[in-house]
Amino acid sequence: MADNPFAEFSLERAIGLRWTLRDIQAGRLKLSPVSDEDLQLLTELGLIELHDDGPVLTPAGAAVLSD
Repeated sequence: MADNPFAEFSLERAIGLRWTLRDIQAGRLKLSPVSDEDLQLLTELGLIELHDDGPVLTPAGAAVLSD
């Protein structure tokens, strides 16, 4: 199992970020908008990339959800 990229965050924050990754993966951003702060944090962690059509999971982001 890979290292937990959310280990430094509170449990509540880690759960919220994991749900944000799920929303990005499922394309639910119109129903569940993501904050700019969350997008920046997930980008810095290397879990998403920002493209013109919106955020996309990186392989590391997909691995977090498969654990």
